[in-house]
Amino acid sequence: MINAYVRVPSPQNEPILSYAPGSPERAGLEATLKRMASEQVEIPILIGGKRIRSTRTDTVRMPHRHSHVLATLHEADATHAQQAIQVALEAKDEWARMPFEERAAIFLRAAELLATKYRPVLNAATMLGQSKTAHQAEIDSACEAIDFLRYNVHFAQQLLHEQPTSSAQTWNQTDYRPLDGFVFAVAPFNFTAIALNLSMAPALMGNVVLFKPSSTAALSNWYLMELLREAGLPDGVINMLPGDGPTIGNPVLASPHLGGIHFTGSTPTFQGMWRLIGENISHYKQYPRLVGETGGKDFIFAHASAADDLDALATAIVRGGYEYQGQKCSAASRVYVPESIWPRLKSRLQELIAELRVGDVSDFRNFMGAVIDEKAFKRTSSYIEMARHGGTEAAILAGGEVDRNEGWFVKPTLVQLTNPRHRIMQEEIFAPVVGVYVYPDARFEETLRECDQSATYALTGAVFARDRKAIRQMMDTLRHTAGNFYINDKPTGAVVGQQPFGGSRASGTNDKAGSMLNLVRWTSPRTIKENFVPPTRVPYPSMGQ
Repeated sequence: MINAYVRVPSPQNEPILSYAPGSPERAGLEATLKRMASEQVEIPILIGGKRIRSTRTDTVRMPHRHSHVLATLHEADATHAQQAIQVALEAKDEWARMPFEERAAIFLRAAELLATKYRPVLNAATMLGQSKTAHQAEIDSACEAIDFLRYNVHFAQQLLHEQPTSSAQTWNQTDYRPLDGFVFAVAPFNFTAIALNLSMAPALMGNVVLFKPSSTAALSNWYLMELLREAGLPDGVINMLPGDGPTIGNPVLASPHLGGIHFTGSTPTFQGMWRLIGENISHYKQYPRLVGETGGKDFIFAHASAADDLDALATAIVRGGYEYQGQKCSAASRVYVPESIWPRLKSRLQELIAELRVGDVSDFRNFMGAVIDEKAFKRTSSYIEMARHGGTEAAILAGGEVDRNEGWFVKPTLVQLTNPRHRIMQEEIFAPVVGVYVYPDARFEETLRECDQSATYALTGAVFARDRKAIRQMMDTLRHTAGNFYINDKPTGAVVGQQPFGGSRASGTNDKAGSMLNLVRWTSPRTIKENFVPPTRVPYPSMGQ
């Protein structure tokens, strides 16, 4: 052991590599893409460090070339879930007793491995399996994932330093224990870094984890497990259970040892899990902690004073709405624009959208890849058809084309709506479809209230204006519409350590991933009072004659 007051290294955000032509990182990534595209790997169930093959399998395919199989995925069943619970509970005590600095060292080593050896591997896996461009993969599976590892360690140490005051002759302490039981981490397809954070944040605080990756992100998620193994994570601390959600989730949620859920995904899925936990509440050994981020209907709201900043506004709409095919929880999907600036903004948006290249992400010139799978393709196509046949309420101004022959491709689509309560302005589409509502300048305040009330979500939002009074008014009226609020910037791209991420309303529990607020949810604090001079007489002074 170390007889010292240990201080973890101060975190810094990982620099984003450019992947410009001729750069060494581009050459390395291109070589890794070529190698991994030529392979077909097996992704097993991982329980207690053991790689388990099952009789039920699925295939992992490139969304932009859906005939190309990248991996065979072994799917877990209820028996595997029960086995993982038992193994995790057996590993729990030793992991919880491990000194914090030793747990921290594992994740700090993982950060350095990811910044070097694993960087092209995770980026290539994310590009091939989730159809992200090189830049989108770099800011996700490299930089954000590294930031989660480093900053979570930093925030955890800050949390452990939070101690109560002590009066004379006593010493008060707070013991930040892990939760009873295990944590169930359920990850989405769209961010490799989120999958890492969902499992490692509870583990850092001494918890054991059952990790269910998205099947469509299984390739990158498997390499995350390999990364943590090489960093020294003990067997059984994080156990990976790929497969069907209810098949795995139902026995997990039925376990009396469920300590918490760390979730990112759809609102209906999270609500269903919450409902089932409520029905089972008397069955658990503790009240499970429920932490979830569940999507959004994110907005950009422009004021007339943004007239001289149309290039910035147009860039924010295009980048915010179409990067990674609009498949970000934070993606801009509804835009409110005053009539006075709309004609110039409209033509500028059409110009910018027409320049966007869509195709195989291995071609670095492409701005967008494919949507994640056939289900997403069909859902997106239905909204485009709705707009195409929307009569006077909807008009497609750009895009609107889809192509499924080789990959699940959807052109970036801009739709103008005359009804601010149109489904395209209210429902989460999770695709490159952006709705625009043009409002009369004189109805600025009324439209602000419409933006606040028309969607059930409250994740991200952005406002554009030069008039500071207008900015203040937008901030006040839209205060509860977004957990991450941006002024003169796009509503995507939150950076760990700079903009803690999360929203409320139908967007989740707003426990701010990448902050101390999230980590405290994975502890069950114990207050300890030690009395150095305990009393020896029963009566109090006030009882005297």
